[in-house]
Amino acid sequence: YIKYKPSSTSSTREGMSPLNRKGSILIKPSLVALIASTLIVFYIFSTSRLILLHPQQTWIHNLDSSPKLRDFVVDHHNKPKQDEDTHLLLANTSTTLPLPEPFPITNAHDHHHLPKPNLQLGSSREKKVEMKKEIFHDKDVFNEEYKEMNRSLKIYVYPHKKNEPFANILLAIDDEPSGNYASESYFKKSLFKSHFITKDPKEADLFYLPFSITNMRNDKRVGVGGIQDFVKEYIVEISEKYPYWNRSGGADHFYVACHSIGRSAMEKAIHVKLNAIQVVCSSSYFLSGYLPHKDASIPQIWPRKGPSPTNAPSRRKKLAFFAGAMNSRVRENLVETWSNDSEIIVHRGRMKTPYSEALLDSKYCIHAKGFEINTARIGDAIYYGCVPVILSDHYDLPYADILNWESFAVIVSTLDIPKLKQILQAIEYHHYVKLQNNVMQVKKHFQW
Repeated sequence: YIKYKPSSTSSTREGMSPLNRKGSILIKPSLVALIASTLIVFYIFSTSRLILLHPQQTWIHNLDSSPKLRDFVVDHHNKPKQDEDTHLLLANTSTTLPLPEPFPITNAHDHHHLPKPNLQLGSSREKKVEMKKEIFHDKDVFNEEYKEMNRSLKIYVYPHKKNEPFANILLAIDDEPSGNYASESYFKKSLFKSHFITKDPKEADLFYLPFSITNMRNDKRVGVGGIQDFVKEYIVEISEKYPYWNRSGGADHFYVACHSIGRSAMEKAIHVKLNAIQVVCSSSYFLSGYLPHKDASIPQIWPRKGPSPTNAPSRRKKLAFFAGAMNSRVRENLVETWSNDSEIIVHRGRMKTPYSEALLDSKYCIHAKGFEINTARIGDAIYYGCVPVILSDHYDLPYADILNWESFAVIVSTLDIPKLKQILQAIEYHHYVKLQNNVMQVKKHFQW
């Protein structure tokens, strides 16, 4: 029981002292403020430790570490630039649907097998990097859960007809998906043909929201500026027509988006972002739109037909390769640092020679974040048998709870771009060969 002392005059007048009333203590506001500040500082400290121990925190190869928590240093070159579409979409925010009641998270026990990251930053001059050889964190657990999924998982898709005005947005396309965001369409086509689909919503484990962010963006009736309203109206429609959204607050629903606009498409239906499962390519746990404990990351894959070409590790003459538009400070820093190097080959924009030849001729292929944290370059590198080097802080990597990325990729902090060559040269040849062999093994998981 805390009572504030209003003034010395009133206290004297009432004959009160700090302990003159049973169970009553007078505490000055300045002392209360000090206690509150102490509790806030403790909260920030304890929360930062939870973030540090996040099970999907990316591993960082670092040469000259210091006691500072470098994982939390957000350098100016690590801040994303926004493309025009995203800027327009973020600017177009008006009223939103009311927030639902908080929906409890009940699947915490499912994460018992998630890998605990190794966050001890040590000098590679003092000890050699020890690589985990297996591409799966636990292959037996994966196989067991994969079999159970194939046996029992059922998904209900909200039905739509081909003659509906927005059938192109809500149904699977007949043509073969193409382009940078093909993963979104491939997912829908594969799901619609699978044995997971059920027409009985009573036996469904999950409910699929079939709208396509990419097709909305390309449809002149919707466009970038109308995506948020379309999603809002769609959720209102299914919540009025069916009971399934309302009974869970959307927590057993999911949608798929590979375009970066998907990150801001739910601003007028905020409960979709908070409750529904977002299966997205832009999976940055640094930004508020993605929740790693709830959402899922899928790879951005540029579709290619036929068997992939191969080149033996011994025939790959270049140390590392990157080519791409200068649409982020990470890329600008990378090119400025290594543009005159003979072993790390970097290009601004498109190359005059075939892109595939550079991927086949390089030991390591660099994925540097652009507008968003994800690009198709990881899929490109794996397709051509090149070991990915990931320069993309806070990236919740696809399948990170299943695949051991340390066994087939090199993950480097963007702060260590000046040391990139030193980091890659410190990897012994037999270690590189094992990485490359593992790339060939995981290739099937990065193809549609």
